[in-house]
Amino acid sequence: MAEEILESVRSKYGAVAQSTLSSNDDGVKAVAEAFGYSAEELTSIPAEANMGLSCGNPTATAHIRPGEVVVDLGSGGGLDVFLASKMVGPEGRAIGIDMTPAMIERARANATAGGYTNVEFYQSTIDRIPLPDASADCVISNCVLNLAPDKPAVFREIARVLKPGGRVAVSDIALKGELPEAVARSMAAYVGCIAGAIRIEDYRAGLLAAGFEHVEIVDSGADLNAYTKVENQSGCCSPAMDGESCCTPTSDTAASLHTELTDLLTQHDLNSAAASVKVYAVKPRATDTRSCCGPTCCS
Repeated sequence: MAEEILESVRSKYGAVAQSTLSSNDDGVKAVAEAFGYSAEELTSIPAEANMGLSCGNPTATAHIRPGEVVVDLGSGGGLDVFLASKMVGPEGRAIGIDMTPAMIERARANATAGGYTNVEFYQSTIDRIPLPDASADCVISNCVLNLAPDKPAVFREIARVLKPGGRVAVSDIALKGELPEAVARSMAAYVGCIAGAIRIEDYRAGLLAAGFEHVEIVDSGADLNAYTKVENQSGCCSPAMDGESCCTPTSDTAASLHTELTDLLTQHDLNSAAASVKVYAVKPRATDTRSCCGPTCCS
């Protein structure tokens, strides 16, 4: 089942990566702005780095400083990597991890076009991050952890690659109530960033179990219906390309996934069960007496 999920997600996002979606499309830009990106941020990076797949802006809460190493899990076209690269400056590094070959190709092309010299992109699943232990100052992610079949493994990997005192700042979809059974059992809803989400309290427990401290999970209050700003988009799914839905993961399920997801979201109020959340946590130092420095407080 986990491999089926990964292949579905990889196929769907591969189709998005090969599309022409970018900040040059008013709807795609509107989605990013609805979830916390400023017009100035979006125009400061390659337009093709944004495909309307965000559910927040993790760089806004990550407290990124010059010289740091920042790792973005599920980096897509590089939107958050490029924003982080400006924050870490020439002495720092911004590293993107994505399991979809077409996304890696698009991100690297964006990096070349934008003249970025302090960014790197690696193809890998996020439960096996191809980086050394204690090599990152900050790990960010944007609407991707909900897609991972083994979330505890992802939390452990984040803890492994962070330096002591390092932090995680994630924008994600999490549940605040029970999903309707039809949505919870739908593969279309899974690749659409809904059915794979976990409850907020389980998210917190998972981070604590992985050894994190100062865990904060804050409902951003963003309206998840913002995704409809892109024509034919449902949930995190982007518009159909070349007459087919990007939500079609494999040829043998091509008939109805996008239609199914659209029908499910038409019948159910997504905002009543799910939320765009800001997640923040710190990997302990040997002796750490610092106060909280997350989305709602900073020492």
